[in-house]
Amino acid sequence: MDEMRKLFAYNRWASLRMLDAIEELTREELGQDLVSSFPSVASTLTHMVGAEWVWLERWKGTSPTSFPDAASLDSVQAIRSRWTGLWDEQGSYLGGLPHGAEGRLVEYTLMNGTPDKQALGDLMRHVVNHGTYHRGQLVTMLRQLGRTPPSTDYVRWLRES
Repeated sequence: MDEMRKLFAYNRWASLRMLDAIEELTREELGQDLVSSFPSVASTLTHMVGAEWVWLERWKGTSPTSFPDAASLDSVQAIRSRWTGLWDEQGSYLGGLPHGAEGRLVEYTLMNGTPDKQALGDLMRHVVNHGTYHRGQLVTMLRQLGRTPPSTDYVRWLRES
């Protein structure tokens, strides 16, 4: 479980660096329609927070049927606050897992009703990879907005840790 805790510490660090950079955007820039998987910086961030929540719920034995309501996530501060609470929950969950738990099979239901199952460790790696994927999209979005994105490379985190 040490590898998982390390990956989630990196994931949190990288997302916080990205939030710090995004906090400088205006409301208009946050909602500006850009070309990516999601139409704006704000919608990308709310997807990221929602996806991490969905996976944590699945690990805990619940299969959400939809993403959490994002209506209250109308600012970077609100997104940061929701994510911080989620990261605290993730940390508690990770801290309570015994050695070898990454091999435990997690059975869950996709939002379309399809049952699925994978090893917990594989699902955890997926969550970190998912965050990296969308942070890469945010880098491109920030550049489209004329901003300088932060470096969120894993090796940089290792150097700074």
